[in-house]
Amino acid sequence: MSIQKEITQKMKEAMKSKDTVALTALRALKSAFMLANTEARDGELTDQEELKIVQKQVKQRKDSAVVFSEQGRTDLAEPELAEAEILEQFLPEALSEEEIEKVVIDIIANIGAEGMKDMGKVMGMASKQLAGSADGKTISAIVKNKLSN
Repeated sequence: MSIQKEITQKMKEAMKSKDTVALTALRALKSAFMLANTEARDGELTDQEELKIVQKQVKQRKDSAVVFSEQGRTDLAEPELAEAEILEQFLPEALSEEEIEKVVIDIIANIGAEGMKDMGKVMGMASKQLAGSADGKTISAIVKNKLSN
């Protein structure tokens, strides 16, 4: 089942159980999908594009929660984190840092990267290979660490 169909199903469940936090998060995600569908060249999103949209929505909520927390507004940060948690169920299992590190080391060995000048190449391949299972900040930190050694 595609992520979009799964979201519709989860929205129905959230409506029946009167879960307003879940419903808000799912509606926002469905809205993002609808917007992307209208912008898509053929009207259909690939699984990879769907994952990117979900990741973006989760990241937005986490970033907002951090800003709210820094301002002492836990009343606003908590719903954002709850929504992020709900949306994360549509993402594949996140890899541990050790698993990400193994992938990065393999990529560096395969392309013969030598130093920070090759960071763009390594990041491009790593981002593509780890799409949906690792966030960009973590990948970037590991790549920098490996290339600077």
